[in-house]
Amino acid sequence: MPGHNNCNPLTTEQLREKEREKQRQTSLAEDENPRKKVPRLGLNMTLLLQKRQFGTAPGKSYSDMLLQIGHEVKVSGMKRQKLDVFNADNSNQNTDNFRLIVGDSSCERVFTVNDVSHGGAKYGIMSFSSNSRGALTVEMCDNLFFTNRKVNSVCWASVNFPDSHVLLCLVGGGDTPGCVSLLPASLYSNSNPVSLMVFSKSPRPGPAPGAFTLSLSRRIILKDAENGRTQTYSVSSDVLAQQFSLRVPVLFNGCRSGEIFSFDLRQRGRKGQSWKTHRFHQESAVTSVRILQDDNYLLAADMSGQIKLWDVRMSKSVLQYRGHYNEHAYLPIHVCEPEGLLLAVGQDCYTRIWSLRDGRLLRTVPSPHRAANDLIPSVVFSSNLGGHNGPPGLVMAVKNDLFYFPYNADYEEIVLER
Repeated sequence: MPGHNNCNPLTTEQLREKEREKQRQTSLAEDENPRKKVPRLGLNMTLLLQKRQFGTAPGKSYSDMLLQIGHEVKVSGMKRQKLDVFNADNSNQNTDNFRLIVGDSSCERVFTVNDVSHGGAKYGIMSFSSNSRGALTVEMCDNLFFTNRKVNSVCWASVNFPDSHVLLCLVGGGDTPGCVSLLPASLYSNSNPVSLMVFSKSPRPGPAPGAFTLSLSRRIILKDAENGRTQTYSVSSDVLAQQFSLRVPVLFNGCRSGEIFSFDLRQRGRKGQSWKTHRFHQESAVTSVRILQDDNYLLAADMSGQIKLWDVRMSKSVLQYRGHYNEHAYLPIHVCEPEGLLLAVGQDCYTRIWSLRDGRLLRTVPSPHRAANDLIPSVVFSSNLGGHNGPPGLVMAVKNDLFYFPYNADYEEIVLER
């Protein structure tokens, strides 16, 4: 017919997206009223106590199980609370979308990257503190005088003292090449800023003050920020994820090929591939690696959605955490060992929480906003938000909103100032 545009208003992808949105709305309604319950259905605590009294159940395993169940009950009772972000002059609320939030080692401060409407990005630091009543206060500090570019990845770095700097991988554009900026955290405080150091490529923190790595195309560069000394290692595949061991100068690397390998920085004279100390493989490109406090164990996630716990000594997978969704995105995983929890945000925008000990999926948190590739939530979880005496919980940033999921049901009041 004349004027027909041959446009089908219904496509397979549109129908799938409609079904996913319907499921998200259902999950969101269920998540509005979480119930405190023991996730382990059928567990008879009376029978377990009797076995302990008769000596057939080890006391240590009984205590560990009770502690783990307590954490799981708290996870099931986490309820979402929206945090309002206000400017200091009481102007309109923040309208810039959160792109990344990354907590420092104590989660006393959280570095934020926001997209701005005119292009580029805006950086800031949220500082957490709590008063005697347990109320959490979050103070945002921006540096509007610093020229900001879009960011690929962020991590905290210890140069002068723990978490003294922030490393940012900056995206290039036009005639401007990509680079890494080492920013002093004091740039986002009332104190006087110190000097700025700029390097190339992708940042990862090092085991000693001032040391970090750069992952390039089939190369790894170890950089010393204090004296500028550089060392290069050639590899057979692009490195997408890195982390140093906590106790010894050993660097673990996850590659696009699925290979995970490590090497000892003290053995710099080896030639070829002989400097690799451990090697094992996952099925797809590795997007995140995390070393546990017992550095014999490593967590790795890949682009097929698999998250595995590896025994480094045997180069063997000992546990798998099922349910994570990823097809091609660079998505991190988060570990909170005191609570025995593993967290990851999937490409479907659902935040999933597993038991670190046995791989059990404890909670699936839907995104408060419609799922989209550019609206994947960024999260931070800590036992003590704001430092030693801070309250525990999950902070989620999505679009231009900030949400808090208190891990302690007794904690209710939250104040956010900007």
